[in-house]
Amino acid sequence: MPGSRRFPSPWTVEEYRNTCFIVGDANGQALAYVYFEDEPGRRSAAQLLERDEARRIAANIAKLPEDYYRRKLRDEADKGQSAGE
Repeated sequence: MPGSRRFPSPWTVEEYRNTCFIVGDANGQALAYVYFEDEPGRRSAAQLLERDEARRIAANIAKLPEDYYRRKLRDEADKGQSAGE
C-alpha cells in the first residue's frame, strides 16, 4: 500500500532519564512514551503511574506486533482447516 507507515519489530522498551519508558520500533522510531513518578506526593499531584506500572504497560505495548502476527497465523490456520473440511 503506497504511503502506508510501517513499524518493524521487534519493538523495544528503554527507560529515559528516570521519567518514562519509551517503546520504539526496530528502526529506533519512538512509538509510545509511558511516564511515571517515584515520589508518591508528586505522582498523585501529576496523576502519573508508578515505575512498575509504567514498565508493565510499556512491555505490553512492545508485545503488540508479536501478538498480532501470532493471531494472524492462527486465523489463517483455522481458515485452512475449515476449507479442508
